[in-house]
Amino acid sequence: MMVLCSIYLCPLYLTHQSATRPTRYGMIVFKGFQALGALTFGPLPLRPTVTYLSIYTTDVFGPLSALNVLSRTHKMELAIIAESTKPVSTHPEPNPGFVSASFGQEIVPTHTFQNAPEIEVLLVPGGFGTRNKDVMAPVEAYIRTVFPKVGYVITICTGSAILAGLGLLDHRRATTNKCTWDANAKLGPNVEWVRKARWVVDETAGVTPVWSSSGVSAGIDVTFAFVEKLYGGETAEHVANVMEYDRHLDGKWDPFAGIWEAKV
Repeated sequence: MMVLCSIYLCPLYLTHQSATRPTRYGMIVFKGFQALGALTFGPLPLRPTVTYLSIYTTDVFGPLSALNVLSRTHKMELAIIAESTKPVSTHPEPNPGFVSASFGQEIVPTHTFQNAPEIEVLLVPGGFGTRNKDVMAPVEAYIRTVFPKVGYVITICTGSAILAGLGLLDHRRATTNKCTWDANAKLGPNVEWVRKARWVVDETAGVTPVWSSSGVSAGIDVTFAFVEKLYGGETAEHVANVMEYDRHLDGKWDPFAGIWEAKV
């Protein structure tokens, strides 16, 4: 007899859906995105995600896995936003020298930058695609337009470098990927970069709050921190337990700053 196991068979943890909690999420993707960064765990407002060519899958799918679990008990909507609705690959173009240039994944966007729905929470992943000016041009134009309209922005890995390059993080605190720290920090000379941090929250009055994470897997922890603040510690803990994920609860935990000798 075959036994199928799934997180969807786990007991539900019901919490009251507050009208003040975001329900519309959006994730941006682009060619060369970081997949894990895109999968952020936790309850973000119900609106889109921006994707672009060559993103890191962890950047995208890490956070989304948590959101998927959260959506079982909370009203949420998700938009995957890109330049077109054609599948977006994690493969960067041109190939930066990867030995296995054909090894990667694709994600299918639900909306384009032109027809994207209104969102409350915008997730911005990183990846090698951020180094391609042609790939980034439409992504940056979209971010510049929606940034002042959304309730929250969450950046994963080098996603914060995109915002920094647009001047959207000037005189604000943020962190980014540690193994490419110097290059990222130079894009935002007026940013108050926090070298040693798993994630950083900047809630400067009068501007959109920005939650930025360090490299790749840190996107999962910043998403959980976001969920905990908006939905409470018990909800965040339940989602983590369903995912069997051991969270880092301290945003200052960061052994990788030393490993990569990150410095401005």
